[in-house]
Amino acid sequence: MAAKPNTAVVIPTYNERDTITTILDAVRNRLPAADILVVDDSSPDGTAGIVTDRGREDSHIGLLLRETKEGLGAAYVAGFRQLMSAGYERIVQMDADFSHDPAYLLPMLAELDGGADLVIGSRYVRGGGTQNWPLLRRLTSRGGSLYAALVLGLPIRDVTGGFKAWSTALLRGVIKHDLALAGFGFQIEMNYRAHLLGAQIKEVPIIFPDRTEGQSKMSGGIFAEAFLGVLRLRRAGQRLVE
Repeated sequence: MAAKPNTAVVIPTYNERDTITTILDAVRNRLPAADILVVDDSSPDGTAGIVTDRGREDSHIGLLLRETKEGLGAAYVAGFRQLMSAGYERIVQMDADFSHDPAYLLPMLAELDGGADLVIGSRYVRGGGTQNWPLLRRLTSRGGSLYAALVLGLPIRDVTGGFKAWSTALLRGVIKHDLALAGFGFQIEMNYRAHLLGAQIKEVPIIFPDRTEGQSKMSGGIFAEAFLGVLRLRRAGQRLVE
């Protein structure tokens, strides 16, 4: 009997039928021994059905189907908890739309093997960047990361990025308690909790392109929620991980 993989990749989806097959193939090519869990919030475009069909062909691909759309943070946490209960030692989180290039998976996991507890695919360290982003989006993203890092005292350049590799030991502590923020603000909160827990955090440069298929889920409301959420996190402080 083959040994159980120690690495799993969680990919949240909502209306990603245009890219889901391609991203699954790309991740499998880069990490042939890893398992993949797609967390779908009952996409009306049939994303879950595509994943189910792929899972029948490939036992490394699984689906967690949620009945309602409760936000990105809730989807990730549901996936994390299922994977942690299954005993994986390393868990990667990434988007389905190729904003997070699977080519970076091996360098990120190598940093975990080298002793890091959390590895962030970073747009804002030397060698990283964005591609084909409008000026306003670049300014908002960069400014948001800088704001969160300064307010929370985080030694992280890309605080809002969502391409990460976690040691399960750290992740278990980070999501021991329910998250305070939903939407994209949960990325900031998880980084902050990791920092409060004394994690060794490493950033690996990535190029983050604008998506070529489907529609972005970002909006002004999401940024506003994250902006105000940072102040809530600062007030809560160490209580988040006690």
